[in-house]
Amino acid sequence: MPINSYKDDEQSVETGKLKTLGRLLSYLSAYKKEIILVLLIMAFCVTVSLLNPLIMEEAIDAYITTGNWNGLLYLIGFALALNVIMTGGIKIRMYIMAKVCNNILLTIRQELYTHIQALDFHFFDSRPTGKILARIIGDINSLKDVLSNCVTTLIPDFITICAVAVIMFIKNPVLAAASLSSTPVMAVCLWLIQIYSHKRWQVHRKKSSNLNAFVHEDFSGIRIIQSFHAQDETKQTFHGLVKEHYDSFVSAVRLNDAFGSVIDFCWGIGTVMLYFTGIVILGPGKVSIGTFIAFGTYISMFWHPIMNLSNFYNQLITNISGAERVFEIMDVEETIKDAQDAIPLPPIAGKVCFDHVAFSYDGNTNILDDISFTIAPGETIALVGPTGAGKTTIVNLISRFYDVQKGAVLIDGHDVKKVCIESLRSQMGIMTQDNFLFSGTINENIRYGRLDASKEEIVRAAKAVHAHDFIMKLEKGYDTELSERGGGLSAGQKQLIAFARAMVSNPKILILDEATSSIDTKTELLVQAGIEALLKGRTSFVVAHRLSTIQKADRIFYIDNGSIMEQGSPDELMKSKGAYYQLYMSQFHC
Repeated sequence: MPINSYKDDEQSVETGKLKTLGRLLSYLSAYKKEIILVLLIMAFCVTVSLLNPLIMEEAIDAYITTGNWNGLLYLIGFALALNVIMTGGIKIRMYIMAKVCNNILLTIRQELYTHIQALDFHFFDSRPTGKILARIIGDINSLKDVLSNCVTTLIPDFITICAVAVIMFIKNPVLAAASLSSTPVMAVCLWLIQIYSHKRWQVHRKKSSNLNAFVHEDFSGIRIIQSFHAQDETKQTFHGLVKEHYDSFVSAVRLNDAFGSVIDFCWGIGTVMLYFTGIVILGPGKVSIGTFIAFGTYISMFWHPIMNLSNFYNQLITNISGAERVFEIMDVEETIKDAQDAIPLPPIAGKVCFDHVAFSYDGNTNILDDISFTIAPGETIALVGPTGAGKTTIVNLISRFYDVQKGAVLIDGHDVKKVCIESLRSQMGIMTQDNFLFSGTINENIRYGRLDASKEEIVRAAKAVHAHDFIMKLEKGYDTELSERGGGLSAGQKQLIAFARAMVSNPKILILDEATSSIDTKTELLVQAGIEALLKGRTSFVVAHRLSTIQKADRIFYIDNGSIMEQGSPDELMKSKGAYYQLYMSQFHC
């Protein structure tokens, strides 16, 4: 499996970091009370931290140098009380923000999952499942620190930097200017670094997504890989993707590390300039010891928040690409959705009409071209023809998994585009080639067809399709736990459970898309009676390559080149000796 198949299938979305950050922070509006409380606590903590150097200066210049030890003890007690309260406030602030951020991540993940579930098949056709998982899990997890630190780091540190600068200039403008002289150098360097850093982290996110998609696909197809002894090839592909993931991470981190080095350098320059100016230029007599110590502390209080902000910015450009990827999916519009004036589809008899329908997946090549037909309620229609002719497309249009480009699909005279999707699909039963079973009990898998079905209805449906006998032979019967995709069951057994699931839903329109493709001859004989019971009284569409399964169909449509080449009962088509006759003769070697 070539690495290239996992490379550039995702486009980086440049929406602007501030716009994305603003959209992310909008989720905080639901927690106004908590955020206000956190801001008040932070205001108190910032005030205490700004007072500490002034208290230290006062202690040295006003109490220690004069020997006023009683006043010093009172001052120490006051400072100690303030700092103990500040420490408690920090703990409370961290607890509140952790709770808020976790709730927001839960909200975003639920919104994303709900939105993805509503998207049409075009979305899933163009994206590996692993890459969708990466958005729901990894990308959303990366947002937690951004949300928390925006409130707990960005706001107080920015206020601290501004307040420290103001205090320093008020106390001694010359020392302040000397201490902060390296700030412009820092600003220029950080601006240059951030230009390239964001793009590198976008690349790393894509490489992470590629790796996740490969691992998911690899383990999903492990039987095929082992059957064809392709372990070495997939291992090489995995190593290549891991190498790309590692290289992209190292490339991004190296640039991020430059932030800290630049700030350390500028911090050092500012400290040197402070003492050089105070001792050499101004002279020791003009600056008190307390002022020197206070300025030294304020320099740390100025540069330390800048270091925090640079780390936050690193974190921002690291994780904001994750937010962009999440919001990119959220911004994908549902193309298959209820119209504004959609009405619930009333209980149907099952009449289906295609009125000059044309359809294309890519907007260029028509899969179906001007197809028209009418199916009476209770009629069974078999769709046959070569692979890719459009058989599955027809049944997908009936279910409105896709929308037609021209014409209309009508059910009991209602255009499927003008009725609520839920009311449409709730009256349909669909079985596909991939009879997907979920992790859970057999009972739960059958009940998936109708969630309010009773145990008696489930058993009755299983008996109707001849699934009951093999289920009862299992150790726990209907309470037998199935692993993902029904591991432990044969292909035929999985299909019988899927038949029961369709039966219990009691649909008015039934679609069987290659539903018996994996059933062996013996099982097929058992299930034919069940299929007849399933079809009885329902409008049914049966897509089949095995012609033995459709001999009791009311009509057969032979589909090819996007149109119905011929139609009629099995006997009529055999007598006409057309395309269906040739297909039948080739299959049964007559």
